[in-house]
Amino acid sequence: MTERPHRPRRPASLDPAQADRIAGGADPALRLRAAHATAQAVLRRGHESDVDVETVDRLVRLVETEGLEVVASLWADSDAASLPGALWRLYVLREWIRRTPVEVTARYALGAQRAEVDDAVAGVPAPPTPQEVAALADAVLAGAVTADLDVALDRAAAFYRVVGTGTALDADLHDAPHGPEAAHATRSAANLVRTGEELRDAARRARAGTLE
Repeated sequence: MTERPHRPRRPASLDPAQADRIAGGADPALRLRAAHATAQAVLRRGHESDVDVETVDRLVRLVETEGLEVVASLWADSDAASLPGALWRLYVLREWIRRTPVEVTARYALGAQRAEVDDAVAGVPAPPTPQEVAALADAVLAGAVTADLDVALDRAAAFYRVVGTGTALDADLHDAPHGPEAAHATRSAANLVRTGEELRDAARRARAGTLE
């Protein structure tokens, strides 16, 4: 991506539901072509035989270096069952963890008590720490851009489902069965689980060679 003279201000906080609402203003057809071209370019760069650690680190930190809105303007509107849509969900996961590591870790720890299979697939040490959860996000993205995209997508899908389960349990523990807080927690949990299912489908497509 090229250097820009002005970068839009990044939001103060982020969760996957907020990221889905970021809108772009370019022509839809042009944005679609740009989304697929840039997503393929990221994977091509990561899979080059001479790729080094520094380059992989830059690819993992794409949102940090380019800005959330810049990446969102390319990928956020892409279909979940596409390569740019799947990569967008991985970058959103990393950014969410980076900005609210304690909250995400607490929700993950709760969810892991119920979603044991997904916890095993995600591969987070037990009990998780914010540092370990952040390291997982980096490892998933590094794996996605350099090695086995389907494995990375499966791990991210499992992580989303565990955190979604933990979000629902957190609402129960705080006795919020009714009212605005309960409705927000329910929507958030459902969105996280849905994103996990979308990534699991993307992983299947990646294994079949049909994720484009």
